[in-house]
Amino acid sequence: MKIEKEELKKQIRKWIRQGYIRPEEIPSIDLYVEQVIRFMDNYLSGYKRGEDDKTLTKTMVNNYTKNALLPPTENKRYNSDHIVLLILIYYMKNVISISDIRTVLSPLVEDYAVKGKDDNALTELYKNMYELEKRQYFDTEDSILKTLALSEKKVEGEGEEDEYLKNFIFLCLLGYDVFMKRKVMEHIIDSMQAERSRAAEEKKAAEEKAARAKAAKAKTAKPKEKQKPVRTGKPQKKE
Repeated sequence: MKIEKEELKKQIRKWIRQGYIRPEEIPSIDLYVEQVIRFMDNYLSGYKRGEDDKTLTKTMVNNYTKNALLPPTENKRYNSDHIVLLILIYYMKNVISISDIRTVLSPLVEDYAVKGKDDNALTELYKNMYELEKRQYFDTEDSILKTLALSEKKVEGEGEEDEYLKNFIFLCLLGYDVFMKRKVMEHIIDSMQAERSRAAEEKKAAEEKAARAKAAKAKTAKPKEKQKPVRTGKPQKKE
């Protein structure tokens, strides 16, 4: 099969259009899980490789919640924070592990979705990411097409075997690009995890030190002097 540049460009742009969930399209009202699944499928079904593939299922949502990737719900309803996190999980899970995703998302879940530091924080973050991703998509398209052109230069000919070799080289180059980007992501995630572990250890050490100091202070404190009982009434006369 020969890969046509213009056809590939059309396909890439089709995926881009199908994968956009604009910030203003995220529901402002809380949804039940079935409604969340329909919402995600409506916007991301274009990425399905086969008809039987699932964009999101109730089991997936439950697993994400058990793995602390999603904050608890109120009255079994999911708000805009949940939707933003589910979108992020959808893209990340195809590249990195659930454990790595938890490392990346935990601060967002704990500080914003659970503690509620800022009700609009995750939505604003998603808006900023959306604007950057629109630029990144075109850079990605350009990178893929350049890789295609490079692979075609390495094989001369138009036969079936030549086309196979071109496709093989193209796939290998794309695979190496994905591999290197994943290694960069893993390196950053490992650094984030190490920093969080170090901060947790320092906090624990500080708490233990404070507890020891408090115990020592209590141990060395002078006991209060007993007060002499106050005698009441007139003293009796000696006979």
